[in-house]
Amino acid sequence: MAKKAKKKAAPKKAKKPARKSGVPALDRRKASKETLRMRAIEPSFTVNDLARSVAFYTTAIGFVVDEEYKGPDGKVQGVMLKAGTCRLGLSQDDWAKGRDRQKGVGVRVWCTTVQDIDTLAARIRAAGHTLAEEPKDQPWGGRTLAIDDLDGFHLTIYRR
Repeated sequence: MAKKAKKKAAPKKAKKPARKSGVPALDRRKASKETLRMRAIEPSFTVNDLARSVAFYTTAIGFVVDEEYKGPDGKVQGVMLKAGTCRLGLSQDDWAKGRDRQKGVGVRVWCTTVQDIDTLAARIRAAGHTLAEEPKDQPWGGRTLAIDDLDGFHLTIYRR
């Protein structure tokens, strides 16, 4: 009679480490109410001069044009820019809400990178643009720089 093979004990599951704050992350899969599960967020800015803004984002910051959107007249009305896996939309203002409306008020987009912040700052300066905030170490451990685009939208680029 053949011997039965002994079952090996299942390995113990490793506990998830606590977040930097020391508070364990909630397991959203077990929440009583289903939560939103996003894979990306793609903000879009309405700009005064699309061609000028595209040049700023591609030359100074390093985005590439991923998609173009043309109007019925064949003229480019918007673009989707890409940097790594992240995308940012730009669209030409049609002035329907007036030419004097202020843009970028109360909005700051935080962009995470693995690149050197000081090198990015030098690139932006070399392209002739001024930083809103010079590179600096943050108390939470990251290093950041801030820049305002040509229409007043605020971006902070940081590396953890």
